[in-house]
Amino acid sequence: MAANSSSSTGSKSGGGGKQSGPSAEQVVATFQRMRQEQRSMASKAAEFEMEINEHSLVIDTLKDVDPSRKCFRLMGGVLVERTVKEVLPALENNKEQIGKLLEVLNQQMQTKGRELTEYRERYNIRLVGEEDKGKPSAGSSNKEAGDGGSSKPSTGVLVS
Repeated sequence: MAANSSSSTGSKSGGGGKQSGPSAEQVVATFQRMRQEQRSMASKAAEFEMEINEHSLVIDTLKDVDPSRKCFRLMGGVLVERTVKEVLPALENNKEQIGKLLEVLNQQMQTKGRELTEYRERYNIRLVGEEDKGKPSAGSSNKEAGDGGSSKPSTGVLVS
């Protein structure tokens, strides 16, 4: 009787999770959403890097200019007249803040990458054109042949 109750407990944790777990479509949708989030983070990081490069270019240009010289700065969509000595510290501060944001974003991208990898491993997700590391073509041929010996290939999700 004790063995029976322990096996039912084991089936609740193992089998219950799969029965009430997400369907293949839900797994793919979640995986695609996570990939899109990672792509948007990478895009934002590239945008921040371009901003830093632009700030560096302007800062380098303004360092050689007379501090009392008039310059223009775009602030909130409005072009404002200032002097170089007023604008230069603000630009340096903005560049520093963008650099900090970029560091935080890179850390978030690394975390998202680890989550994505864990999700792929948990649901045995393979991308189109990606071969199994252990068996390049045997896993797909077993799946096509209907060989029920291994549950791993049959539970995998193929994502394009």
